Amino acid sequence: MRYWLFKSETSTWSWDQQVAKGDAGEEWDGVRNYQARNFMREMKLGDRGFFYHSQKDREIVGIVEVCAEAHPDSTTDDDRWDCVDIKAVEPLKKGVTLDQIKADGRLDDMVLVKNSRLSVQPVTDAEWEILCAMGGL
Repeated sequence: MRYWLFKSETSTWSWDQQVAKGDAGEEWDGVRNYQARNFMREMKLGDRGFFYHSQKDREIVGIVEVCAEAHPDSTTDDDRWDCVDIKAVEPLKKGVTLDQIKADGRLDDMVLVKNSRLSVQPVTDAEWEILCAMGGL
Protein backbone atom coordinates (compact mmCIF):
# COMPACT_ATOMS: atom_id res chain seq x y z
CA MET A 1 0.00 0.00 0.00
CA ARG A 2 1.12 3.53 -0.77
CA TYR A 3 0.13 6.77 0.89
CA TRP A 4 -0.94 10.08 -0.61
CA LEU A 5 -2.26 13.53 0.25
CA PHE A 6 -5.28 15.08 -1.50
CA LYS A 7 -5.75 18.85 -1.19
CA SER A 8 -9.07 20.62 -1.57
CA GLU A 9 -10.40 24.06 -0.77
CA THR A 10 -13.32 23.74 1.63
CA SER A 11 -15.40 26.01 -0.59
CA THR A 12 -14.90 23.58 -3.51
CA TRP A 13 -15.02 20.15 -1.81
CA SER A 14 -14.95 19.62 1.94
CA TRP A 15 -14.34 16.66 4.24
CA ASP A 16 -18.04 16.69 5.16
CA GLN A 17 -19.00 16.39 1.49
CA GLN A 18 -16.52 13.54 1.07
CA VAL A 19 -17.97 11.71 4.08
CA ALA A 20 -21.51 12.20 2.71
CA LYS A 21 -20.56 10.23 -0.43
CA GLY A 22 -20.19 7.08 1.68
CA ASP A 23 -18.56 3.92 0.35
CA ALA A 24 -19.32 4.90 -3.26
CA GLY A 25 -16.79 7.70 -2.92
CA GLU A 26 -16.30 10.48 -5.40
CA GLU A 27 -14.04 11.30 -8.34
CA TRP A 28 -11.04 13.43 -7.42
CA ASP A 29 -11.65 15.41 -10.57
CA GLY A 30 -10.57 18.73 -11.97
CA VAL A 31 -6.84 18.18 -11.48
CA ARG A 32 -4.97 19.91 -14.31
CA ASN A 33 -1.37 19.40 -13.28
CA TYR A 34 0.63 16.69 -15.03
CA GLN A 35 2.62 15.66 -11.97
CA ALA A 36 -0.53 15.32 -9.83
CA ARG A 37 -2.24 13.39 -12.65
CA ASN A 38 0.73 11.05 -12.92
CA PHE A 39 0.60 10.38 -9.19
CA MET A 40 -3.07 9.42 -9.56
CA ARG A 41 -2.14 7.05 -12.38
CA GLU A 42 0.20 5.28 -9.92
CA MET A 43 -2.51 4.73 -7.30
CA LYS A 44 -3.95 1.30 -6.59
CA LEU A 45 -7.19 0.20 -4.95
CA GLY A 46 -6.83 0.37 -1.19
CA ASP A 47 -4.09 3.01 -1.16
CA ARG A 48 -4.72 5.49 1.64
CA GLY A 49 -4.45 9.24 1.67
CA PHE A 50 -4.80 12.27 3.87
CA PHE A 51 -7.64 14.67 3.11
CA TYR A 52 -6.19 18.17 3.43
CA HIS A 53 -8.22 21.38 3.61
CA SER A 54 -6.16 23.98 1.76
CA GLN A 55 -6.44 27.75 1.58
CA LYS A 56 -7.96 29.05 4.82
CA ASP A 57 -7.78 26.03 7.15
CA ARG A 58 -4.57 24.42 5.87
CA GLU A 59 -4.87 21.20 7.84
CA ILE A 60 -5.18 17.45 7.45
CA VAL A 61 -8.66 16.49 8.64
CA GLY A 62 -9.22 12.88 7.60
CA ILE A 63 -8.13 9.69 5.91
CA VAL A 64 -9.45 8.52 2.54
CA GLU A 65 -8.99 5.37 0.48
CA VAL A 66 -8.68 4.93 -3.27
CA CYS A 67 -11.84 3.06 -4.34
CA ALA A 68 -11.39 3.31 -8.14
CA GLU A 69 -8.09 3.43 -10.00
CA ALA A 70 -7.23 6.05 -12.62
CA HIS A 71 -9.87 6.62 -15.29
CA PRO A 72 -10.86 9.52 -17.56
CA ASP A 73 -11.90 12.64 -15.64
CA SER A 74 -15.62 13.15 -16.28
CA THR A 75 -15.30 16.94 -16.06
CA THR A 76 -13.48 17.21 -19.39
CA ASP A 77 -13.43 15.75 -22.88
CA ASP A 78 -9.64 16.15 -22.98
CA ASP A 79 -8.22 12.63 -22.77
CA ARG A 80 -4.99 13.85 -21.14
CA TRP A 81 -6.74 14.11 -17.76
CA ASP A 82 -7.44 11.19 -15.47
CA CYS A 83 -8.63 10.95 -11.89
CA VAL A 84 -9.21 8.36 -9.17
CA ASP A 85 -12.21 7.89 -6.90
CA ILE A 86 -11.71 8.17 -3.16
CA LYS A 87 -13.92 7.43 -0.16
CA ALA A 88 -13.71 8.72 3.40
CA VAL A 89 -12.34 6.22 5.93
CA GLU A 90 -12.12 8.17 9.19
CA PRO A 91 -11.58 11.66 10.52
CA LEU A 92 -8.49 12.54 12.49
CA LYS A 93 -9.20 12.94 16.18
CA LYS A 94 -7.53 16.35 15.89
CA GLY A 95 -6.58 18.21 12.72
CA VAL A 96 -2.91 18.57 11.87
CA THR A 97 -2.14 22.06 10.58
CA LEU A 98 0.47 23.05 8.05
CA ASP A 99 2.18 25.09 10.76
CA GLN A 100 2.47 21.98 12.94
CA ILE A 101 3.84 19.99 10.01
CA LYS A 102 6.43 22.66 9.19
CA ALA A 103 7.45 22.87 12.86
CA ASP A 104 8.26 19.14 13.03
CA GLY A 105 11.79 18.62 11.71
CA ARG A 106 11.02 15.00 10.86
CA LEU A 107 8.73 16.31 8.10
CA ASP A 108 11.15 18.77 6.50
CA ASP A 109 11.37 16.68 3.30
CA MET A 110 7.63 16.16 2.93
CA VAL A 111 6.25 17.22 -0.46
CA LEU A 112 3.63 19.36 1.31
CA VAL A 113 6.44 21.39 2.89
CA LYS A 114 8.61 21.62 -0.24
CA ASN A 115 5.86 22.01 -2.90
CA SER A 116 2.74 23.15 -1.11
CA ARG A 117 0.90 23.99 -4.37
CA LEU A 118 0.74 20.40 -5.67
CA SER A 119 -2.85 19.14 -5.17
CA VAL A 120 -2.09 15.41 -5.17
CA GLN A 121 1.19 14.19 -3.72
CA PRO A 122 2.91 11.14 -2.26
CA VAL A 123 3.45 10.63 1.46
CA THR A 124 6.19 8.31 2.73
CA ASP A 125 5.50 5.50 5.19
CA ALA A 126 7.40 7.39 7.91
CA GLU A 127 5.48 10.63 7.24
CA TRP A 128 2.21 8.70 7.36
CA GLU A 129 3.02 7.25 10.79
CA ILE A 130 4.13 10.61 12.20
CA LEU A 131 1.05 12.45 10.91
CA CYS A 132 -1.38 9.76 12.07
CA ALA A 133 0.14 10.03 15.56
CA MET A 134 -0.08 13.83 15.46
CA GLY A 135 -3.74 13.47 14.46
CA GLY A 136 -4.52 11.20 17.39
CA LEU A 137 -4.77 7.91 15.49
